[in-house]
Amino acid sequence: ITTTSPPPAGAKTMQHRKGSRPESGSSPPAPATTPTQAWAAADRSEVAEPVGSLQEYYYELCMEKSQEIKPFILHILQEVDEEIGKGLEGITLNIAGNSRLMMVERVTSEDFWILCRILKNNPCINGLDVRYNFISDVGAYYAAKLLQKRHNLIYLNLMFNDIGPEGGEVIAKALHKNTTLKYLRMTGNKIENKGGMCFAAMLQINSSLEKLDLGDCDLEESTVHLAHMLKENQSLVELHLCKHDIKNSGMKHLCDALYLNRCLRYLDISCNKITQDGMVCLADVLKSNTTLEVIDLSFNRIENAGANYLSDTLATHNRTLKALSVVSNNIEGEGLVALSQSVKRNPTFSNIYIWGNKFDEATCVAYSDLIHLGHLKPDNTDVEPFVVDGHVYLAEVSNGLKKHYYWTPGYGEACSQSSNAGFTLVPISQHL
Repeated sequence: ITTTSPPPAGAKTMQHRKGSRPESGSSPPAPATTPTQAWAAADRSEVAEPVGSLQEYYYELCMEKSQEIKPFILHILQEVDEEIGKGLEGITLNIAGNSRLMMVERVTSEDFWILCRILKNNPCINGLDVRYNFISDVGAYYAAKLLQKRHNLIYLNLMFNDIGPEGGEVIAKALHKNTTLKYLRMTGNKIENKGGMCFAAMLQINSSLEKLDLGDCDLEESTVHLAHMLKENQSLVELHLCKHDIKNSGMKHLCDALYLNRCLRYLDISCNKITQDGMVCLADVLKSNTTLEVIDLSFNRIENAGANYLSDTLATHNRTLKALSVVSNNIEGEGLVALSQSVKRNPTFSNIYIWGNKFDEATCVAYSDLIHLGHLKPDNTDVEPFVVDGHVYLAEVSNGLKKHYYWTPGYGEACSQSSNAGFTLVPISQHL
């Protein structure tokens, strides 16, 4: 089989072996914990540095390793070559496997080795996004090597790549000495408690990582370790812990750490099992914490009592929290109206997201008044009032803290501030 894409100028054509890309809808290959002997040897060997464009170097490496040439990767490298040609720097190499705008062939661990080689000494590229691919634990090994060798990589997105506990461990250990990476997304990789504890240990040593996403990683017993980390770490600004099976006891551990932590500004604890008892702890922390600006409590079960605890603190004590999401928390009119009052009384509290709760007429009127009286900007909430037969109702609008965090829309603006308000309010780096 030969690639359908013409070779870049100056590159040799080649016959390459048939790839092992899975059919659409099939399961990804089972991850291996270590590279094959041939690829591990290649990783240790010195490969010639690129002479021309990234496309040419990609061809040369594919020929050397008899690896399938993927038109999707060629297309992306061509775009990056053009950006480099214009003198641009700080470029992110985006080879996401879930692109809906072009035909995509998922990146395997062998493809990822080649990408790491291309990136090794390119000063113009400081970000790598390979979300939704099949790099597995073998690819995690190459990612760890990249983190050890690259001294200008600030953004790495490995989200949903079939990385397991062993892969999580090698990446965490690579970050013990790395001083440049600012943002790492491990979302959806099942690194389990073993990998989670390795990250918790790493964060007590690493002083450069600012944003970390460990959401949906099958971590169920690591909350205590992560809480202990928050007591020690003085660099982490944004932490995502969604789908961690956090209960009220785990919430208490996190809150105990937040009394001491003075750097975390964005805490995502959505999709857990936190109830009103957990809000007692959080509300008390917010009376003295002066750094937290965004809290995502979506898809928990804080109910009216939990909403009341938060609203009391936000109305009378806290003046630093800017945004709160309580989407789908089984809150009824009493709690929702109480939160609306805290928005009215607290000039700093600018963003609130409430869709998926139980609206009554008092709720609809309260949020309609907030918007019409200028206490709440329409872009800063996920509801919009409308009137039918003299009664006020609320409709959902596509605003939120991270609407496009896991996917890119097929049309419209992917990075709109109203849809991704959390990252606008806490602007740590250029990458979402």
